[in-house]
Amino acid sequence: MDKFMQSALDEARKGLSAGGIPIGSVLVCDGNIIGRGHNQRVQKGSAVLHAEMDCLENAGRLTAAEYRKCTLYSTLSPCDMCSGAILLYGIPKVVIGENKTFKGPEEYLRSRGVDLTLADSVECKELMKAFIEARPELWNEDIGV
Repeated sequence: MDKFMQSALDEARKGLSAGGIPIGSVLVCDGNIIGRGHNQRVQKGSAVLHAEMDCLENAGRLTAAEYRKCTLYSTLSPCDMCSGAILLYGIPKVVIGENKTFKGPEEYLRSRGVDLTLADSVECKELMKAFIEARPELWNEDIGV
């Protein structure tokens, strides 16, 4: 596992240890992490703080040129909302830890020019699988089921 996906996985574990859903994300620009986040819907009672959204929020305001140099790492395939943010800000590359427990609109992102890489991480899959088995009601709430 590369160091950036490992950082996203560390964020996911941080979210889980705080009572939340174990999904993490980091935003990388020029080889440096400039934003990190984890799903905080439970912790903050938020409707929108998925890991990617928290990560983008924590990165702060960036110019369009800066976003175009970024890669977003997420332990789980981005949902429709997070995919919309990726498109809105023109983030050209996304590395996905896993897409077996949930698969967002990956083909749509590709059709819009986003370069997606699937890391197919065993660690990411095991973390989500264990969480979904333990807290199916919370997982279903998070994905809108």
